[in-house]
Amino acid sequence: MASSYSEVYASWQNNPEGFWMEQAEAIDWFTKPTTAFDPDQGVYGGWYPDGITNTCHNCLDRHVAAGRGEQVALIYDSPITGAKRTISYAAMLAEVEAFAGAMTDKGVGKGDRVVIYMPMVPEAIVAMLACARIGAIHSVVFGGFAAHELATRIEDSHAKLIVSASCGIEPGRIVAYKPLLDSAIEQSRHKPDATIILQRDEQRCELIPGRDEDYAALIEANAGRKIACTPVLATDPLYILYTSGTTGQPKGVVRDNGGHMAALYWSMHAIYGLKPGEVFWAASDIGWVVGHSYIVYAPLLHGNTTIVFEGKPVGTPDAGTFWRVISEHKVAVLFTAPTAFRAIRKEDPQGSLIGQYDLSGYRALFLAGERADPDTIQWAEKVLDVPVIDHWWQTETGWTIAGNPMGLGLLPVKYGSPAVAMPGYDVQVLDDAGHPVSAGTLGNVVVKLPLPPGCLPTLWNAEERFFNAYLAEFPGYYKTADAGFVDDEGYLFIMARTDDIINVAGHRLSTGGMEEAVSGHPDVVECAVIGIADAMKGQIPAGFIVINNGHGRSDEDVEKEVVKLVRDQIGPVAAFKTVMVVKRLPKTRSGKILRATMQKIADGQDWKMPATIDDPGVLDEILEVLTKRGIAKKSD
Repeated sequence: MASSYSEVYASWQNNPEGFWMEQAEAIDWFTKPTTAFDPDQGVYGGWYPDGITNTCHNCLDRHVAAGRGEQVALIYDSPITGAKRTISYAAMLAEVEAFAGAMTDKGVGKGDRVVIYMPMVPEAIVAMLACARIGAIHSVVFGGFAAHELATRIEDSHAKLIVSASCGIEPGRIVAYKPLLDSAIEQSRHKPDATIILQRDEQRCELIPGRDEDYAALIEANAGRKIACTPVLATDPLYILYTSGTTGQPKGVVRDNGGHMAALYWSMHAIYGLKPGEVFWAASDIGWVVGHSYIVYAPLLHGNTTIVFEGKPVGTPDAGTFWRVISEHKVAVLFTAPTAFRAIRKEDPQGSLIGQYDLSGYRALFLAGERADPDTIQWAEKVLDVPVIDHWWQTETGWTIAGNPMGLGLLPVKYGSPAVAMPGYDVQVLDDAGHPVSAGTLGNVVVKLPLPPGCLPTLWNAEERFFNAYLAEFPGYYKTADAGFVDDEGYLFIMARTDDIINVAGHRLSTGGMEEAVSGHPDVVECAVIGIADAMKGQIPAGFIVINNGHGRSDEDVEKEVVKLVRDQIGPVAAFKTVMVVKRLPKTRSGKILRATMQKIADGQDWKMPATIDDPGVLDEILEVLTKRGIAKKSD
């Protein structure tokens, strides 16, 4: 079909507030908003400021009330444990009400924070929706994070309650969550009132009397209980999602209720091309923004069936597991990270396993979370014979900034580009002085304020940090911290990060946070962590350390200890395995470490000698070390 994108985008440009008031009609309100946007609220404005609503009501109650209670809301598929479960909208509502009742008995209410530290199981989604039901603010922490990272989030959010599980399960190993949780609570200066623990059969844990409660027992005790939805303002926080900060201090991205629902509902049909009742699968984790937006909230708001998958693209049991899930559960659209497809391609380069499954109802693949390289997109197009659609957004925005909207009719694909700006986003490219650059010129990618509904209104308890991090450098614009260009047809190309966040298999991680961990080793005098290109994960971190003399042990021993330190403090999600002892680090005369130049050397890119370098000979030493490790090659 011909695309209506241009007309829809123009309708937003011509009347932004009218466009978003129209989208608000898709949401149930206790009190309908009379104003779309108040520019005087918060840091840059607030959406639907006088609207009163509830996100859980819109995800569950209204579908049940409309007679669709028996439709499947959630499919749980765990190839790791062999467990499968389907839960209808009515059954989901009953369990959410039971858990909401258990939380209110613990004194949790509107505005209180609840940390959820759980694997990919349905109970995690129940906990999220139960928080939304009673107006509590949830903060999901990815289950791969170590105790220190969990502690910083407990402390920053002042969580009243923590919901966790006895363990997470990875291929070939069980990850005991309870010792990590106990350690995190011990480390945190703020102590929660209570914890609720889901006991998993694969590894149960000891509960601490007076603090820890059993999830299943609470659900059973509260079965059949009715808990009304708490009315909240559209601008009240729904959740806090911590993302890596360049200072090593996590940033709590806040998401509101009303604007979030309006934007996500629109995206399901306009961008992803779904009709209510169809099965949508975001193969991500609820610990990341994709999981929040597109495993939990958007599909349930829109009346779709969502899939909670506890597995990996390869090894559970093989590179055909995605095709099995699509075939078995009649998935219409899959959304995942390019890393997943690189892993599948490595194991099954011809895509031969696809032929074992019926994918006749499968319509499209969406990729996001990191740069989708043209090779991976073209391979997926060839083996799947469906549209493969790259799109670009951030934890901060919560939904697509630039994409190719299937529901409006697909635009021509340009490999290497996530296509065009979505309604709500006026994407521009500026030079460092804040001036617009011409088409095709690399610069700072920014979004003209106000940000659309669904984007972060602020950071948790850090409005000044929010302003300084995102709005101060280019007044009137939101700084994405990505560099790129827009071509003469309006297609956006994202080329690189402009800060020290690296992207490891779709997970945004701070090299600053890793450096903080590395520098905690007693023998490390100085360090730098950079992201180096990796064919599978996009980027992987590599550490360079200067160690003190006379420690009496081998460089290899120190390197191993540093790797363990980062693993213990950040978690295995960091994929931190490469550490190199160097004599010194390259610096400017003012003492700034030249990380970008080191990264170019490691990646084999062209680079120029920085004019401000203190001693050019250091770069030869860095190249020597990288060459010995087989990471870089000396030029002839």
